[in-house]
Amino acid sequence: MSTAISTSVYYAFGQRIVSDIFFPELESHFEGTHSDYDVIIRKGDLSSTWAKISSQGKKYVVSEDAVMFNVPDISIFSIQEGKNITYSPGINFDEDVVRLYILGTCMGVLLMQNRILPLHGSAIAIDGKAYAIIGDSGAGKSTLASMFLQNGYHLLTDDVIALSFDNNKTVPEVTPSYPQQKLWENSLNIFGKKTTDYRSIYGRENKYSIPVNAEFFKEPLVLGGIFELVKNKEVDNVQIKEISKLEKFKTIFTHTYRNFFLAHLGLLEWHFETSASILKEIKMYQLRRPLLDNSAPQLQSTILKILREGE
Repeated sequence: MSTAISTSVYYAFGQRIVSDIFFPELESHFEGTHSDYDVIIRKGDLSSTWAKISSQGKKYVVSEDAVMFNVPDISIFSIQEGKNITYSPGINFDEDVVRLYILGTCMGVLLMQNRILPLHGSAIAIDGKAYAIIGDSGAGKSTLASMFLQNGYHLLTDDVIALSFDNNKTVPEVTPSYPQQKLWENSLNIFGKKTTDYRSIYGRENKYSIPVNAEFFKEPLVLGGIFELVKNKEVDNVQIKEISKLEKFKTIFTHTYRNFFLAHLGLLEWHFETSASILKEIKMYQLRRPLLDNSAPQLQSTILKILREGE
């Protein structure tokens, strides 16, 4: 592999990324021929390799230093050694779809390979610290994050939260990803935004990519706490409780992005030790919200009240 690539370079998740695909979601880092990069994204032919190593119907193949998976007719992907992401176009190749997988599953795997813990959620900057909002898909994480943005706070990341430690390896930090949110149409309606102003996300006609350049926080911040957001049909108002010590480990594993790769990559022990180091430094809360109402304002005020009480 040549060490000099003539293409655009981006910056996201603390990584200098060289790519032969144009990423409008990412901020350009520099242009031209460079060898100073952390991640390279390039096209390649993986069809024969995939045919040899995958059995019929298998969705992904994992080795110690590589993960391969196939999105039928769109692309085969390979993530190797925490540095190389290769995509192999299929007969229905769609660059929008490929970018979605690269910034999602591929980046989640790459972070794991680099011993950076990826959580599924959003992270907001509040009073000089980062606070993670985690939860299942549809729990309202991005909507709550958007409520904070509407009130003058800043976003570090949406969808994948990259957690690592400072240079002294003692304090957990959140590294910013890129200035974009993903919001459902009903969330856009809540904030008075028009769907015609934004690009819909592949496979989710009612979910949209929302640029947040002005509200994006670009520097790593110490992790101040984690809030798990849960929909609950038995509650009429927002409820909050601190998560117990034993439940913390289960919660952080459940909401680790693409956690099914951990065992295959031999990273379960690393994940446990990293989780223990993170949880030793911060508190974790569960926020239970009603199923159908717009509870984002109450969720925001509940979080801010907890943080003020902890000062």
